Amino acid sequence: MGTVAFALNDVAIKTLGRTIDAFELAFFRYVTGFVLLAPFFAKLGIDGLKTSRLRIHAMRLVLAALAQIGVIISVIHMPLAAVTALSFSRVLFTPFVAVWILHELVGTRRWIVTAVGFVGVVVMVRPDAGVIDPIALIAIGSALTFAVANVLIRLLSATEPPMRILFYYHVGGMLIFAAPAAWVWRTPVGVEWLFAFAIGLLTTLGMVGFVRGFAVGEASVIGPMEYVRLIYAAILGFLVFAEIPDPWTIVGALIIVAATTYIARIEARDK
Repeated sequence: MGTVAFALNDVAIKTLGRTIDAFELAFFRYVTGFVLLAPFFAKLGIDGLKTSRLRIHAMRLVLAALAQIGVIISVIHMPLAAVTALSFSRVLFTPFVAVWILHELVGTRRWIVTAVGFVGVVVMVRPDAGVIDPIALIAIGSALTFAVANVLIRLLSATEPPMRILFYYHVGGMLIFAAPAAWVWRTPVGVEWLFAFAIGLLTTLGMVGFVRGFAVGEASVIGPMEYVRLIYAAILGFLVFAEIPDPWTIVGALIIVAATTYIARIEARDK
């Protein structure tokens, strides 16, 4: 469900991004998500929303907001299949983040597979072509930022229920993007309101599943089924936007998917 939601969400972002600024889209995403989840937040009550880990929540929501705006910009300006493939590189950054934040021991085999995965990233970016697409660098930076934010979710999940994590995530996101959105504001018209609502709805559906999944470990979330999203992205990109991935994108994406799938299997076996 989350895989389909994220793929359709990218279509909505790319469509609306032709006329609405990325910061405004990010604001819509957080506001809509908060409204949709408000009944669940209310059910927790004030006591249920209290936390002793506000600092980690703050770090996580800021990083997630930075990653979110990077993803939106990337989706607007890059082919959907390419953005989706590069987003999977967050798994490649996870070993570095896990060693840094969680002080985990990472085996030699995983480091080797991670290096292979980064070969796929290099193939997609093609630095030997003379000019590196700055939007591709934004997509990679978003993947890195998401990797850090996701490790923080793993830390929070030990004591925080998913809805509490999502509460601080949405409140923080609304506060972060309110001013930038107001600065570039253009009121949607007609069917644009439907796309704006869809961005919030679809991202929220995907995020709820994502956060809940971290309660049982990253490998169970970022497994083989996650990569079906790449197929959806390629099909939707072709049907809706007439995008055809070039050979380098296809080869690089296959390398990234193969490496990250193997990493997921290593993690599942080690649990």
